[in-house]
Amino acid sequence: MHKNGDVILGGLFKVHFFSNDPDLSFTSQPQLPTCYGFNIIGFREAQTMAFAIDEINRNSNLLLNVTLGYSLYDNCLELGIAFRAALTLVSGQEEQVTLEDNCVGTPPVLGIVGDSTSTLSIAISTVIGLYRVPLVSSYASCSCLSDQQKFPSFFRTIPSDAFQVNAMIQILKRFGWTWTGLLISDDDYGVHAARSFHSDLGPAGGGCLAYTEILPWGDDPAELRRIVDVMRKSTARVVIAFSNKARMINLMKEVVRQNVTGLQWIASEAWTSADVLQTPHLMPYLGGTLGIAVRRGEIPGLRDFLLQIRPDNTDGNSMVNQFWEHTFQCRFAPPPASWVEAGGGLCTGQEVIQNVENELVDFSDLRAEYNVYKAVYAVAYALDDMLQCEPGRGPFSNNTCAHLQRLEPWQLVYYLAKVNFTTSFGDEVSFDENGDTLPIYDIMNWVWLPDGRTIVQRVGEVKRSAFKGYKFTLNEDKIFWNFEPKQPPRSMCSESCPPGTRMARKKGEPECCFDCVSCSEGKISNTTDSMECTSCPEDFWSSPQRDHCVPKKTEFLSYHEPLGICLTTTSLLGTFICVVVLGIFIHHHSTPIVRANNSELSFLLLVSLKLCFLCSLLFIGRPILWTCQLRHAAFGISFVLCVSCILVKTMVVLAVFRASKPGGESSLKWFGAVQQRGTVLVLTSVQAAICTVWLVSASPVPHKNTQYHSDKIVYECIVGSTIGFAVLLGYIGLLAVLSCLLAFLAKNLPDNFNEAKLITFSMLIFCAVWVAFVPAYISSPGKYADAVEVFAILASSFGLLVALFGPKCYIILLRPERNTKKAIMGRGNTR
Repeated sequence: MHKNGDVILGGLFKVHFFSNDPDLSFTSQPQLPTCYGFNIIGFREAQTMAFAIDEINRNSNLLLNVTLGYSLYDNCLELGIAFRAALTLVSGQEEQVTLEDNCVGTPPVLGIVGDSTSTLSIAISTVIGLYRVPLVSSYASCSCLSDQQKFPSFFRTIPSDAFQVNAMIQILKRFGWTWTGLLISDDDYGVHAARSFHSDLGPAGGGCLAYTEILPWGDDPAELRRIVDVMRKSTARVVIAFSNKARMINLMKEVVRQNVTGLQWIASEAWTSADVLQTPHLMPYLGGTLGIAVRRGEIPGLRDFLLQIRPDNTDGNSMVNQFWEHTFQCRFAPPPASWVEAGGGLCTGQEVIQNVENELVDFSDLRAEYNVYKAVYAVAYALDDMLQCEPGRGPFSNNTCAHLQRLEPWQLVYYLAKVNFTTSFGDEVSFDENGDTLPIYDIMNWVWLPDGRTIVQRVGEVKRSAFKGYKFTLNEDKIFWNFEPKQPPRSMCSESCPPGTRMARKKGEPECCFDCVSCSEGKISNTTDSMECTSCPEDFWSSPQRDHCVPKKTEFLSYHEPLGICLTTTSLLGTFICVVVLGIFIHHHSTPIVRANNSELSFLLLVSLKLCFLCSLLFIGRPILWTCQLRHAAFGISFVLCVSCILVKTMVVLAVFRASKPGGESSLKWFGAVQQRGTVLVLTSVQAAICTVWLVSASPVPHKNTQYHSDKIVYECIVGSTIGFAVLLGYIGLLAVLSCLLAFLAKNLPDNFNEAKLITFSMLIFCAVWVAFVPAYISSPGKYADAVEVFAILASSFGLLVALFGPKCYIILLRPERNTKKAIMGRGNTR
């Protein structure tokens, strides 16, 4: 089809499905290929380009004073034919086509609209791209064509398959389909789509492919049987078919034969709208199919233009004449002899096309035609921008502009890359740096109606605009599911891992096949299908479900637990007993048993014992800084005060006994009341000095210990300086041992005269308790170390209290007749 004009645009369309192979040998006369199997859709696409050019020529706002012409060729879906047609358009070598009296041959075209297939467009663009002749395809979607290094002059008004793959991945992601099968055609269309799926499905959708199979070209029963058997045995319930409808027809024959149902199909744009697959006997298998479809548009005036088509009586081989013969089943004169013999009729050219119902006048699904329409307008707008260039301000060398009489294809490539317009249907058209248009797809759903009919309804769209970015919308309520219940199927290799677990890949299997492993203690996962478990913060621990972190349990010797209550009660009981004993002694302070052996030391000893009982309370409760600093200092000073009093009492006993012997009177002058008080003060001051140096140099501090239990925080006081703590205990031990030795030396003194035996017994108890304390303290963890120390304090304090004051209280309260000076002094022991 040709039409003259100031600027000629070429076009390549699939007007026929098949062609015979011409004899191209050098020994015979070259023959042109013969095409057959008329394709009405391809013819309508060619007529759409003619209509768009006619509409542009009538548009007073576009290409003013410039007339567009066209030269359209049939590629017959054959690479050789398409390649020959493209080179003919570019070189202008077509023979015997007279456009004007003074011009023989078709002038070279400024650009080509087509081809509609990826494989043909790759071959054509590879060559004409060397000369920067723009090729604007309406249906070649292979992602490989986005490579501007290989295809510098290629543009398209259909989105790249990379975007189509991404749209399919978004559908998979929306319904949680992570385990899918992939069927592809063995051409550039299918192979490059498979590469995109393999590289993008995991990162973008978190899924993987159960299998990838290549559909054979033609009818290959054995291979199709094997492919369908793989589909039937696979656990994947979702199948993506990236192929043309011819291969799908052959595949579905085998699917029906093996009765493979229960699959959710996802169709590529090549067969989403294929009527031949929307038949009642295929709907049990293909019903509910979700497909990606090229954007449907509306082209006002196209119907009237097509209905005005009339055959060309001067050219019996024109596209229109072949359409006429195909539609009305007639032949133009002179008809072939075989046609006449078969009783075929002749075409008159007066047949009424309005009375025929075929795909030519079915405008319910203008998709490929809409892309052709946009491609022609893209070239027209680019040409219009190029011709409106102001001299001296052009984009080319020396700021020059293009001129209508000397237009070059490479100049149009520059303006095509910058074109930007909006169609009457409201769609924005522009090209990115790869020559790809702003992508937009409709999401379609095959609805199987109760009466057996099938309709293909639009349920969503996916697009990317220059300003609003990526947008994916899907109306799930409108989707027809071919399952019972009417819900989307589940398709996953492994069930999702709930929070509290992590995914563990199965060796040798795809990443979608995994086991769910519970998080270890101290780690959690709070999302579904977590790859890793995260550790809880230092003061937190994992919940029993391992799905969130909870504050760690705290452990310390508390007033509210049984052990703490028991020790607190014992401490207060000891304090109360000390107060009672002190009260008894004060009440009976004038009696001989109280006055004997310095009653002042006895009172001081009772006060120190009370302090010993009370200091144990500092070891109970949550450790804080001041309790940590005070507990050991109070303990050390209280016990040194206590042991100092006992030591001085023992020394006084020895001095008094020595003074009772001849010549020993002088020993008493060193143990008067002042000396006794001074000795106690000095001995206690030494311990106070030790505590002061310890607190200043390396003070005990509270510490959160997580070494004993991972799920608990043990609050304890670290001593700061082990040497300081050892010196404190060593000093107490030194005084205790010294008191014990002195009391032991006085054990043979008269019983009625002194309490040396009581002191000896009490100090033995004291030393035994604290000797046992050291290994028990070291081996006890956490709060039990504090409990051991409190127990040692209470045990030793009770030992001293009972051993020293128990007999005296017994005499005061129960045997008052022995509480006399005579009874205490006695007659002495003459043994």
